[in-house]
Amino acid sequence: MIFRRGEFALRELDIDADAALLHRWVTHPKAVYWLMQDADVAAVAAEYRRIGEHPHHDAYLGLHRGEPAFLAERYDPRHVELVGLFDARQGDVGMHFLTAPTDTPIRGFTRAVITTVMAWLFSDSATRRVVVEPDVRNTAVHALNAAVGFTVLGPIAKPEKAALLSVCTREQFLDATGVPMTTAATGDRA
Repeated sequence: MIFRRGEFALRELDIDADAALLHRWVTHPKAVYWLMQDADVAAVAAEYRRIGEHPHHDAYLGLHRGEPAFLAERYDPRHVELVGLFDARQGDVGMHFLTAPTDTPIRGFTRAVITTVMAWLFSDSATRRVVVEPDVRNTAVHALNAAVGFTVLGPIAKPEKAALLSVCTREQFLDATGVPMTTAATGDRA
């Protein structure tokens, strides 16, 4: 494990073992904003292999009580996703997350996932701001982002979508969630 927080943990992806699971998640109708609806297992594996080999982008499988439950991506916005679209600063870290589809939703689960992902990102002392760029139509994620402290900078035009650029500092995250960084990283770090 690279990070643990309560009942949640993150581990590196094992593309060969995780590809079929990720395929089910990213092609599910609730993952429409993930933009992989028509991908087959081989295409999903190829995409996550590409991410894993990239020097400025990586992906992790999130676990809840030891079972796969979410996907988290971390990237350097100076080199990936937002190059030329905003003035990235030293210490900025880009983030994507996706919760697994389920027939038995748990109240507050997605908020707990984003809080875990943010705590993981801020457990690295080099991280000063987390940057996100969800689709402008994804109002559910905009509400979650606001709940954990993100400030909207405004819409931007990406090649694949119209996005809502938002940032969250360590202090904004702490103010919004009460999760102190000194106790958030309660686990193994790779």
